[in-house]
Amino acid sequence: MLKTENALTLVIDVQEKLAPAMAEKEKLVRNICKLMKGMQVLGIPLILTEQYSGGLGPTISEISRLAGQVQPISKTSFSCLGSNKFRDELKKLGRKQVIVCGIESHVCIYQTARDLVNSGHEVFIVTDAVSSRTLENKFTGLNLMSRGGAVLTSVEAVLFELVETAENKNFKAISRIVK
Repeated sequence: MLKTENALTLVIDVQEKLAPAMAEKEKLVRNICKLMKGMQVLGIPLILTEQYSGGLGPTISEISRLAGQVQPISKTSFSCLGSNKFRDELKKLGRKQVIVCGIESHVCIYQTARDLVNSGHEVFIVTDAVSSRTLENKFTGLNLMSRGGAVLTSVEAVLFELVETAENKNFKAISRIVK
C-alpha cells in the first residue's frame, strides 16, 4: 500500500518535441497535472527527467510550471537509472515507492520501471498518465511492466490510496483536483 512518507513521484520525459506525438496527448497532460497537483497537496517529492533535451526540447510548460523549483534531470539513457544524477537524487530522497508517469510507456517508462523493480523499489505505473506514440506501444509497455512486477494504477486510485480516509485533512483538496 502506498504511504505518503515512503512515496515519490517520477515524471519522465514529457518534452516539447515529443509530447505532441503521443496518443491521447490532451488526456495525458491533464492527468499528469492532476497527479502532480495532488502530490503537492500531500507533500510528496518529485523527480523530473528529460531525455536528450538538446534534441527533444525542454519539459512542456504545463508540467514545468507545476514542478516549481524542481529542476529536470537530463539523461541520454532510456532508463532513468542510467543517469548518475538520477540515482543520486533517488538515494538522497530515500523513498522506496516510486509513482511513475510520463512518456514513452514502452521505452523510457518500461526500462526505468524494470530497473527500479530490480533495485528493490515498489513501482506504481499511473496508466492514465503514461502514453506512447501509438496505443499499441502504450499497452505493450504496460503489459511488460505488469509482468515485471510493477503495479498498474490510475491517478485517482493513487491519490485516494495515499489519502486513505475521508477524514484526512487533504481529502477535500484531493477531491477537488480529481473532479
